[in-house]
Amino acid sequence: MIVAVPREILENEHRVAALPETVAEYARMGFRVLVESMAGEGAYRTDQEYAAAGAEIVSSPEELYSRADLILKVKQPCFNRMAGRHEVEMMRPGAFLIGFLHPAAPANHQMVEMLRDRDITSFTMDSIPRISRAQPMDALTSMSTVSGYRSTLIAAMHLPKFVPMIDTAVGTTKPARFLIIGAGVVGLQAIATARRLGGIVEALDTRLAARQAAQSLGAKVVGFETPPEVAVHEADQAEPLPDEWLERERAVIAPLLEQADVVISSVLVPGEMAPVLITESMVERMKPGSVIVDVAIDQGGNCAVTRPGCEYSTHGVFVCGLLNIPGAMPVHASWLYSSNLLEFVRNLFKQPDGSPDLEDELVRPTIVTHARQLLHKGTLKAMSITGHPVEVGGKL
Repeated sequence: MIVAVPREILENEHRVAALPETVAEYARMGFRVLVESMAGEGAYRTDQEYAAAGAEIVSSPEELYSRADLILKVKQPCFNRMAGRHEVEMMRPGAFLIGFLHPAAPANHQMVEMLRDRDITSFTMDSIPRISRAQPMDALTSMSTVSGYRSTLIAAMHLPKFVPMIDTAVGTTKPARFLIIGAGVVGLQAIATARRLGGIVEALDTRLAARQAAQSLGAKVVGFETPPEVAVHEADQAEPLPDEWLERERAVIAPLLEQADVVISSVLVPGEMAPVLITESMVERMKPGSVIVDVAIDQGGNCAVTRPGCEYSTHGVFVCGLLNIPGAMPVHASWLYSSNLLEFVRNLFKQPDGSPDLEDELVRPTIVTHARQLLHKGTLKAMSITGHPVEVGGKL
């Protein structure tokens, strides 16, 4: 089987799906590895290093995709301006694709349909269930760690005031107030980073365990308690809140936003569209100069005014909707992601005959398209909500 590692082409995406160290592992597993020239440039890894690890360096994406049986990517396929074709159009029908596809996000629905119609069996790394056996391949947790840290630094850079309390000759500044909405991996890392910077931190989450974790890091837990049967399911993973509970949550968040200097929001249900928790009218009442970093934007965003891929000011508030925050920290992000991806591939192709195990409990929830069918539950749900025509997938 030929494994291909293309160069990522989304704007500001500097990660790579495999490092020379993991290429060597794929070679030991019996795969033949193709790497597009300059694929590792953003992570400061050279073609020479990949070649020394056993990879064949391919100069063009057209050749890479046409030869590949298994394509390893970081982000979802998109239009390649240099090639003049969409990446999906260059893939060989019947090939496998693994990456962060974010299939439930409305902006990616057309791409998902292209994968289906091209007969690509695709897997999305943002739908790996969070159980103990999955930890080595849990790329969502790995990238969330990066996003939580980096999003706090982004917010501090755009905040027009000091974060910590600063003593000066003319007086003392007040520390900035951070509101962290969602105390998952992103939120907990944001809490820790904001406190290191000297900010006052409040945190909100519907899950008891998440609130306790936030409190242990020094955040003041605010908001309200949600019945466990409403807020979580297995492995303390977030459940989509019913509409009436979402309204309650927005009502709690609204006055907290008015006091905050920085809001970092990362509320996600794996594989589904992000819930809108911050409305435009709520943004209008925020303090001028405050900052919102909407980390959930890859799956639609928690803030109604966030523009995917954009940073801009509205109603005196700076709103950050960067789509690939971990892409700005490519060295450690690539190291983490490539390791997670290697473990996912090991598990996927663990059968003695080398065929993919599509019935594995870790694999099945990640399948987006297979045999010209759309199978991903979160995507089917999102398409029905947005009014997108849906062909319901069958069984594997």
